[in-house]
Amino acid sequence: MIAFVSGQVAAAGPDGAVIDVHGVGYAVQCTPTTLAGLRVGDQAKVPTSLVVREDSMTLFGFADDDERQVFELLQTASGVGPRLALAMLAVHTPNALRHAVAAEDLNALTKVPGIGKKGAQRIVLELKDRLGGPIGDAPGVRTPARAAAWRDQVQAGLINLGWSARDADAAVDAVAADLDGADTPPVPVLLKAALKKLSN
Repeated sequence: MIAFVSGQVAAAGPDGAVIDVHGVGYAVQCTPTTLAGLRVGDQAKVPTSLVVREDSMTLFGFADDDERQVFELLQTASGVGPRLALAMLAVHTPNALRHAVAAEDLNALTKVPGIGKKGAQRIVLELKDRLGGPIGDAPGVRTPARAAAWRDQVQAGLINLGWSARDADAAVDAVAADLDGADTPPVPVLLKAALKKLSN
């Protein structure tokens, strides 16, 4: 088990980063929130979870140990693999997931791409006693009303990919204009929309 990686951020993309640990580059798949806190050239310590399959070994990285723990607990539910667990943490904070499961809030869970009503029911049934209730602050979905606003996350993601702050601002403004008060999609969707604006 690789509990964390600590070193210089060598590269960052829409889905992950590379951390240079004493000359060895570790590719780490992360949520947009985690990526927003990583800057190429900076030193970083990223809590990680290693997922081993017959044909691959994938390292997933997180903003903190709580996010990593929730990621690992989510995968104890049948039908929830690492990709879906990461998608859940891209849409909801750990506390929001605890709250949704404890309150049997199927609507909150089905906001995650790839989770339907039956899947949400199964997650509630299997994880209710494992996740526990929210810790500390009030639960929250990753929306502009919460600490990590999507605009900041998308802008940071674009800058990490090499775009200037000016271009990133313009792309974020264009995506925001397209939303025009509609429900905010998950950050990965917004980041892809911003990249499409920049490539036009």
